[in-house]
Amino acid sequence: MTHHTGPGSASGAEYRLAAADDAVSIADVIRDVVEGPNPVVFDRPWSVEEVSTWRRRLGNSGAIYVAVEGGTLIGFGALDYNTRQPETATLGVWLRSEWRRRGIGTVLAEYLLAHAREQNFRRIVGSLPDNNEAALSFLSAIGALAPLINPDSRFELPL
Repeated sequence: MTHHTGPGSASGAEYRLAAADDAVSIADVIRDVVEGPNPVVFDRPWSVEEVSTWRRRLGNSGAIYVAVEGGTLIGFGALDYNTRQPETATLGVWLRSEWRRRGIGTVLAEYLLAHAREQNFRRIVGSLPDNNEAALSFLSAIGALAPLINPDSRFELPL
């Protein structure tokens, strides 16, 4: 996949599938997320090796897409899955704190939803923490986008 600039994105971020050498930067984004309030999914920083192992485990079915601005990885989105529920994928997006609320996460989610369509995932579950209004608002917007990008799937928030 080539580098793409987000549609109508205010920033000049580029979006692409994560490469092996992105693990250091992804681990740094996770650290930034964990240090902030109400982290989603991650409850501690991850080592570079943990990120590398995760990326390899996802293979072609799942995916990690990254957003890069000016040579700096500013965020990533992941489409994860459990082999016991082959039609279900979990979508999550994480950005460095200073890059939030600029539409970058939405573009990452669009790439993940398109990937889910290509991999025939029928059910996509958003990663949602307790008491995180920004994440709930974001995932609600993604829920509205999902049927446009992947009409054969349904998007759900976990209860």
